[in-house]
Amino acid sequence: MKRLVKVSSVLIVAFLLSACRPTPTVSEPVVLADFDALAAGWNAIEPGGETICSDGSPYKFFVRPGDPEKFMFYLEGGGACWAGGNCDPDIRPSHQVNLSRTDPNRAHGVFAFDQPANPFADYTVVMAPYCSGDVHLGDIEQQYQIPAFDEHVGHDLTVHHRGSTNANAALDWTYSHLFAPKTVFVTGSSAGSIPSPFYAVKLAEQYQQAKVIQLGDASGGYRGFADFSPFDAWDTDSVVADLEYVADIAAEDFSFHHLYIAAAQANPQITLASFDTVEDSVQKQFLALGGTPAEFLQPLLNANLAEISQAVPDFRYFVAGGDMHTILLRPEMYTYKADTVRFLDWLRSLANGETVANARCANCSVAELAD
Repeated sequence: MKRLVKVSSVLIVAFLLSACRPTPTVSEPVVLADFDALAAGWNAIEPGGETICSDGSPYKFFVRPGDPEKFMFYLEGGGACWAGGNCDPDIRPSHQVNLSRTDPNRAHGVFAFDQPANPFADYTVVMAPYCSGDVHLGDIEQQYQIPAFDEHVGHDLTVHHRGSTNANAALDWTYSHLFAPKTVFVTGSSAGSIPSPFYAVKLAEQYQQAKVIQLGDASGGYRGFADFSPFDAWDTDSVVADLEYVADIAAEDFSFHHLYIAAAQANPQITLASFDTVEDSVQKQFLALGGTPAEFLQPLLNANLAEISQAVPDFRYFVAGGDMHTILLRPEMYTYKADTVRFLDWLRSLANGETVANARCANCSVAELAD
């Protein structure tokens, strides 16, 4: 009888102890994104606030929901301006002054989501359109004097160079709706290519768990400035002030390729890369417009790539033949190659976080096309 009581007492104690323990909770699924308000395909977001296009019209950006663990931030191109003559929309502006013609549905390349070969077909994409004339790196309202000539009446011109305000509005929306991507691909074409290393640093700060990869599309030949300074025209130095490498460069010595070196020093974990054609016709036009005409782009491009590569050993570039400007929103993304390397294969490997080699055209006088 004593043994039975002893066993019963043990059972009772065990029951009481188990009753005191907290009930195990069932773990809830991790929420990776909040896309409830979005439709399939492209959605236009009007952030309001201080966002504005150069001509005073409203700004908007576009979001396409996809896999919340794979994210692309794309900065649109569209020229630049820094003086009354090339900013005035009534003359011949050298930039996109508003978003009346911006429609990502018309784009190809990385935005051809129905293409089976597209490495980004299932990505969540935020596109930051461009209408500020300041390569997404301005934060100033400029007053330009437009002189009278022929039948054109002289007048004052206000230009809103608020590219960083606009791009940051797209980033703020991203941060509040996309929570834990594993891959972040930061890119842009032409004027959007130039600031992509800077915005890669910002995204890497936000998504520290992600692999961040950057690719600049068609801005590698700009080397120095003759007739203007981005610091004076757009207040760019205040925008990129957190990049110590750039902060230490005098205005007269700053060049856009320095953003690559600055980004690598700010965050060595970011993968940095670029694409250019060897004689990009549009880059040569803007070099001439800025007071640095160049009969051949290749020497300037080579000098920039060499300087970046020396400072950033893991930097990678793809240099194709011919003079086409930009590739990422073109059908040519699927056909171009450099020597034996298809750009599409190189891009896919880059986006997948694989190590890629530099690629350079064999016959640089013409575009090389894959079979």
